[in-house]
Amino acid sequence: MLATIEIVDILDRSESLGQMILESDIMKEYQQAKNALDQDEQAQSLIARFNKIKDDYEEVERFGRYHPDYSKIMKEIRVAKREMDMHDAVATFKIAETKMQGLLDEVSGIVAQSVSGTIKAPKDGQALTDGGCGCGSGSSGCGCKAS
Repeated sequence: MLATIEIVDILDRSESLGQMILESDIMKEYQQAKNALDQDEQAQSLIARFNKIKDDYEEVERFGRYHPDYSKIMKEIRVAKREMDMHDAVATFKIAETKMQGLLDEVSGIVAQSVSGTIKAPKDGQALTDGGCGCGSGSSGCGCKAS
């Protein structure tokens, strides 16, 4: 592909937009929250505990209520998730992550709309889904609503 002045200009603007996002207050807040989470030993312990129980949950989920440990694992995963989510470092990170996702969704939407009003862009953290499963077929079998 031959690089035209138009393509080079688009690439320059893209890099500039990316740099603005990287230098934004939202990105700085996200990075600080991520670093704080990574360095918090108690938070890391809670995350590791949750991930271990989640592995057990996935095994139990295959059999559903018929698995002998179903009730025990279901209770354990809810308790572990709540403990993890209530930790200050985790909660702060999740808030920062949501703000960062909102910024990226907004920028994606603006870029998409500047190209065409019919282009789909991520919204509310849902990357290009069509109402559930994301298949886009809208067939009666899956319950999707293709737009």
